[in-house]
Amino acid sequence: MVRSVPRLVIAAPASGSGKTTVATGLMAALAGRGLAVSPHKVGPDYIDPGYHALATGRVGRNLDAYLCGPELVGPLFLHAAHGCDIAVVEGVMGLYDGAAGEGELGSTAQVAKLLRAPVVLVVDASAQSRSVAALVHGFVSWDPQMRIGGVILNKVASDRHEELLREALESVGVPVLGVLRRAAAVATPSRHLGLVPVAERRSAAVDAVRAMAALVSEGCDVSALAALARAAGPLPEGSAPWNPASAAAGSQPPAGRAAPTVAVAGGPAFTFSYAEHTELLTAAGADVVTFDPLRDEQLPDDTAGLVIGGGFPEMYGAELSANEPLREAVAGLARRGAPLAAECAGLLYLCRELDGRPMCGVLDASARMTERLILGYRDAVAVSDSVLAGAGTRMRGHEFHRTVVAPGAGTAPAWGVRGPERRVEGFVQHGVHASYLHTHWAARPGVARRFVERCRTS
Repeated sequence: MVRSVPRLVIAAPASGSGKTTVATGLMAALAGRGLAVSPHKVGPDYIDPGYHALATGRVGRNLDAYLCGPELVGPLFLHAAHGCDIAVVEGVMGLYDGAAGEGELGSTAQVAKLLRAPVVLVVDASAQSRSVAALVHGFVSWDPQMRIGGVILNKVASDRHEELLREALESVGVPVLGVLRRAAAVATPSRHLGLVPVAERRSAAVDAVRAMAALVSEGCDVSALAALARAAGPLPEGSAPWNPASAAAGSQPPAGRAAPTVAVAGGPAFTFSYAEHTELLTAAGADVVTFDPLRDEQLPDDTAGLVIGGGFPEMYGAELSANEPLREAVAGLARRGAPLAAECAGLLYLCRELDGRPMCGVLDASARMTERLILGYRDAVAVSDSVLAGAGTRMRGHEFHRTVVAPGAGTAPAWGVRGPERRVEGFVQHGVHASYLHTHWAARPGVARRFVERCRTS
């Protein structure tokens, strides 16, 4: 079946060019015109989709060809864009940058080609004039399969600077669809892992998104951008939306048995989660209930399993440690053998301590912040049977943190990381699976089925 969704990709020659400002502002500007906008982010980033959600009123979704495989990019896109008038996809890094040593895999360019979507190139023009033509020409001619449908010039200093840039680009044949001046109002605070998540600064984030919308509305030809999106045409023949119910097929509870309650950590300390995980857990027969470890002193009633994603527990270490009743409840759940799945921040929360502050003590391990950033895609294989996967299961993940964990005794590793730096990583202990790797369960829906089944039987 051929499906058509108006769509475009916002890309850039390099990180820091203004993709998030333009993409988020355009999403908000289109939504302000009464359009249902489907927001997307290339790559594993969890933070930008939060700003996209504010701009559109819809859940921000990731499109990651490395974590999920190229074959799932189109289906996941269609799943998210169902019922929408237009889709805007924010790229990652530079247009042609992907997983290290893997060619175009995981790049914005690959996703744009898989979606047959036109690309708008956001160029930081703050330190150039005529050279912008050579830069844009290079990006246009590098890959003949790419369709760069326009340029947005960012951080333009003056009317004269704009005139010089436009004159230079006339020879390239790519239309200028927007010119943005420097604007302090759209700045969003950052720290060691990128922007500060929306959940930590909601009121200020709302104001920033409004400022982005105003900047794009005033500086860009929004109608021309929408027309470019409508010119995308159909997706590849046979494209069909991803369906969590089909992916989790065969995991519904027997008639008459209640759905097991799976508690999912949320709130400002645990903001890193893909929407498809909750959808898969629900489709597999779980009753998913979100709780906030900063506020809630007990787990949801009848909790049979616990999922703790990523985030910034090091920013909330004192508050998490002070919530002793919840820490004891989590430890008690683990002692009973209930399934616990934790990624990155969740791993730190399950440790004995984090930067000297007591945590849940589920794992005999100590965690601390460091100055070193550990970042990158990982190709991994399960080395121990766990509540998520059987030994030998291959899965791809992404690692992004500045902490280290010193393990004690009594645990087995979760993953064997393949490639040049072969090592083991993570912890498996009774019903606990804890790891630094962020994974996307849509690539392995059996993870959700296995976890919910263990919740029923533990």
